[in-house]
Amino acid sequence: MSRALVVRQAGPGLSVQDLGRPGYLDQGVSVGGAADRLALAEGAALLGQPGNLAAIEMAGIGGIFEAEGGSLRIALTGAPMQASIAGEPVAWNASHMLHRGQKLSIGGARTGSYGYLHVGGGIAARPVLGSRSVHLTAGLGEALAAGDRLPVGKDSGRTETGMTLDVADRFQGGTVRVVPSVQTARFAPEDLARFEATQFRRDMRGNRMGVRMTFDGPPFAAQDQLSILSEIIVPGDIQATGDGTPFVLLYECQTTGGYPRIATVLPSELNVIAQARPGDPVRFRFVTREKALAVHRAAEAHLAGLPGAIRPLIRDPRDIPDLLSYQLIGGVTAGDGEDPQ
Repeated sequence: MSRALVVRQAGPGLSVQDLGRPGYLDQGVSVGGAADRLALAEGAALLGQPGNLAAIEMAGIGGIFEAEGGSLRIALTGAPMQASIAGEPVAWNASHMLHRGQKLSIGGARTGSYGYLHVGGGIAARPVLGSRSVHLTAGLGEALAAGDRLPVGKDSGRTETGMTLDVADRFQGGTVRVVPSVQTARFAPEDLARFEATQFRRDMRGNRMGVRMTFDGPPFAAQDQLSILSEIIVPGDIQATGDGTPFVLLYECQTTGGYPRIATVLPSELNVIAQARPGDPVRFRFVTREKALAVHRAAEAHLAGLPGAIRPLIRDPRDIPDLLSYQLIGGVTAGDGEDPQ
């Protein structure tokens, strides 16, 4: 029997995701893919494998998973969630071994919105248009459900399990940098200044297509906004909708839109928006093109350095059921009839 990960219980927002399928905007398909790209890279680093392999994205809550046909190396990244293997708690932002027949239980997110379950070799679902990502708004693939059996690719990673990675906290909102967009000049200077000075909060309304922001104060309206033609939009664009409320587009957004765009979030910081929970504070800060490019280069360097940043996971002795079987102090014996005390 080939190795697989079987879904025994599924939360309402489970799907297979990779880096998406760029290049199909002209066919009405946005890039899609994981809401938190950095979490994909972190999982790849923990397992010592390429960053374009597919993982399971969990929106708010996970499920119960079982290894079939053999043991699986796994890693858990993204929004921290309660997790256990065979009833024993396991660390987040770390890699573990899931032995054949063992069940991995993943509960609700402690903070943030999207958690990720990675397997050694990646989820080997059938690719469509060059990607294994489920894109529900485009009708590509389906959400995961109990009983699904997910094939696993050949595990060529050489990294042992029991590794961890320190990650920046991007799961409670924060300040994200933006650059001017196509219609930014249509907004009055005082409105742009107010846009930067306003503390927004992530609204209840939001999904993989985008996130609405709530705020106190007058709406953000562009000059002659009713004359704006529908045109190509991309993830990170911030549209000022009909009621003047900012709406940040994510990776599964539509491909065209006619609302004025007040700014565009830098790609490397879009994960902060995706991971924000309802009520989390968000601020926007304009930067120059030169600064944006510098941020991009720093983000690329960070991704390249992830494999070298993993380290052994130090387990809490309270979480080791067979603690007494370990030789905790080597070289100490009670010999020649001496009292070990």
